[in-house]
Amino acid sequence: MIVTRFAPSPTGLLHLGHAFSAFTAYQAAREAGGRFLLRIEDIDPGRCKPQYAQALMEDLRWLGLTWEEPVRFQSEHGADYAAALERLRDMGLLYPCFCTRREIGELAAPQENDDAGPVYPGTCRGLSEGERAALAATRPCVWRLDMAGAIAMTGGLSWHDETRGEIAADPGRFGDVVLARKDVPTSYHLSVTVDDALQGVTLVTRGEDLFAATDVHRLLQALLGLPTPLYRHHRLLRDATGRRFAKRDKSLTLRALRQAGKTPRDVREMAGFDSLSF
Repeated sequence: MIVTRFAPSPTGLLHLGHAFSAFTAYQAAREAGGRFLLRIEDIDPGRCKPQYAQALMEDLRWLGLTWEEPVRFQSEHGADYAAALERLRDMGLLYPCFCTRREIGELAAPQENDDAGPVYPGTCRGLSEGERAALAATRPCVWRLDMAGAIAMTGGLSWHDETRGEIAADPGRFGDVVLARKDVPTSYHLSVTVDDALQGVTLVTRGEDLFAATDVHRLLQALLGLPTPLYRHHRLLRDATGRRFAKRDKSLTLRALRQAGKTPRDVREMAGFDSLSF
């Protein structure tokens, strides 16, 4: 059975691009007689707000979307991510990093994906236990994945995208990614991988901006013994200038469109889903 999910972060109001992504996942499940899930990715307490979580569910219901209950809030499942981190730690694949963002920016090489930031140069990977203890007394740390060690354990990996076919994973280009921070005890990479497995998601539909990140998720699946779903990375909606829609586009939030008199059918047509009926 096909199981899809829509997994927004409650850091602002949903916009037309979110509607497109939600419709994509919903339609895939509906056409296959499958299941559609809603997950709230609220792991960052500094940016995620309960009022936005409530607002996005109201907007999705207004559009006519329904999903299985209960909704999974990531903030309520820290134990699942802690267990995954502990397993990686037991495998010798996690290490604390005490570098500041400025230090990393000065030393690191840029990634191919500009949105991903610089590649960490591995400065703290070889620190002794004594050096780590000394730094821990004065600096906060993040926990990084020893990428070279992880790849050595798994060997070559691949995953399947419904549009582009079989993809050879290349997680090494991301360097030693962060999997947890002091204030946010998990990362997007870790939590989304764990959640998709625990929720039984079989088809991940999401924007093409996350295409490259799937390499990291495939690596984590292999390390943690988790199943690998199929993927469908859809295009991103863009404005007349070619800029993709973002939460800063206040006039195109679902709430603003609704207040301007647009109907759910109008929004479906704007997103290219005019044939989707409820």
